[in-house]
Amino acid sequence: MEKQIFVSEMASERRIAVHENNKLVEFYIEKPGETGMVGNIYKGIIENVLPGMQAAFVDIGFDLNAFLPFTEINDPELLKDTSTSEDEDNNNKKKEKQEIDKEIQVDLEKNQEILVQVIKEPFSGKGPRVTTNIAIPGHLVVLVPNSNFIGISKKIWDKYEKRRIRKSIKNFLPNDIGIIVRTEAEGKSEKLIKKDFDNLLKQWRKLSKKGQKSEAPSLLYEDLETVSTIMRDILDDSVDKFILDSKKLFKQTKTYLQNVSPNLVEKLEIYRGKSPLFSQFNINDQITKSTKRHVWIKSGAYLIIEHTEAMVVIDVNSGRFVGKGNHESNSLKINLQAAKAAAEQLRLRDIGGLVVIDFIDMHQESNRKKVYSEMKKQLKKDRAKVAVSQISEFGLLEMTRQRIRLSLRDSISEVCTICNGSGRILSKDAIISEIDTWIRKYKKQKKDFRLTLKVHSNLYNYLEKSKKSVLRKFMWKNFIHIKTIPDDTLKPSEFHFFSRKNNEEIILEV
Repeated sequence: MEKQIFVSEMASERRIAVHENNKLVEFYIEKPGETGMVGNIYKGIIENVLPGMQAAFVDIGFDLNAFLPFTEINDPELLKDTSTSEDEDNNNKKKEKQEIDKEIQVDLEKNQEILVQVIKEPFSGKGPRVTTNIAIPGHLVVLVPNSNFIGISKKIWDKYEKRRIRKSIKNFLPNDIGIIVRTEAEGKSEKLIKKDFDNLLKQWRKLSKKGQKSEAPSLLYEDLETVSTIMRDILDDSVDKFILDSKKLFKQTKTYLQNVSPNLVEKLEIYRGKSPLFSQFNINDQITKSTKRHVWIKSGAYLIIEHTEAMVVIDVNSGRFVGKGNHESNSLKINLQAAKAAAEQLRLRDIGGLVVIDFIDMHQESNRKKVYSEMKKQLKKDRAKVAVSQISEFGLLEMTRQRIRLSLRDSISEVCTICNGSGRILSKDAIISEIDTWIRKYKKQKKDFRLTLKVHSNLYNYLEKSKKSVLRKFMWKNFIHIKTIPDDTLKPSEFHFFSRKNNEEIILEV
């Protein structure tokens, strides 16, 4: 598999694309002055503790308070001792005991200072999600303060290599620090691993000192910019080329890699072509396609991807597919292809949260299991954490995907000011009804009978051609003369009335 990473400096943003076999699989946007919050560490203040929600709200200096679930608290100092004495009241109901056991008891109170790290960006009016489980990632290892363990990536299969790495780490790891070895550390010398660890340890000690001196709420540690995190998290031996069109960024990247992974420097390449980088490699067209509702599959079937407030729904349709087998075998073939396509789209569009996929109905449970297995197989390529349920008898698969940053849709688009995100606007006849209502209210409040009506040209043409009689009816019924004027500065559903005496807009009393 050929894997390439492209980074392009645009006029107002920096774009990062990941290609696998000439196909866009991941895409990120970085805007100046709009750095993400994920990975940042804050000294915050507890605002509210809500046992009923099993969560607390923390002021970290952001517009919205951060959300801290009790499940994200592992520090023993912040947890209450829930052990019970031998003479515990045995008359308590079993159900009540079970409910209590499920709840996490925390030792938190209002105005208490606390160290937290952002694990999810603020989204849709919700504040950032945070954890007390601090982790500082490097290129080869992840430092976990106030712990004492050695974790090794599951992608390092060789047991002898695992043993070598573990032995190397024990030579320099302090007792009060935990460490997670990343896949990129495979084959690296103890010297390089220790160098990466020492850099992280230096950052942690600096952060700790800053935390002791700083007043809450305050930012103690800011994670790397997007390009740097891509280098840290994605750039490894599996990448064939890392192509950049910025000389400045190329030099920065080269310096970074020379320090942490010298073997990857040879993969760097400065783009010198005359055409824009993303145009040359057909990336822009792929980005445009990835924003469409319809996603076609080679067989002629297609997906429809719909975003709602609560979830993302993916509907599988047979489309132009004409199979040679019976309905069950045809459905299985389409669903297997759809599972692969859906997994690719989730990764490319960086869709997070709850996802429901409506596959074509299959009567045989064995076939539903095959599609489920295919879905899980394809999701293994995704770096985000996912949880997938079995396909129901109705053909529905429910899953959750880790939401870290804004999705592709939210990164490159904004809410339509005309439809407010619904994708639909009022019909022309509905607008005319609103004009009728306005005139009726006006008649009761005002005595000026010569008015000017300004509307969008689409509605103006509709009134002049198809609804001219309706407009005359308004005038005769209410004894008002209305002169209609087109104005394309207005929204299609917008209209304004003006007095022809003084040319001032008429504002009705509520």
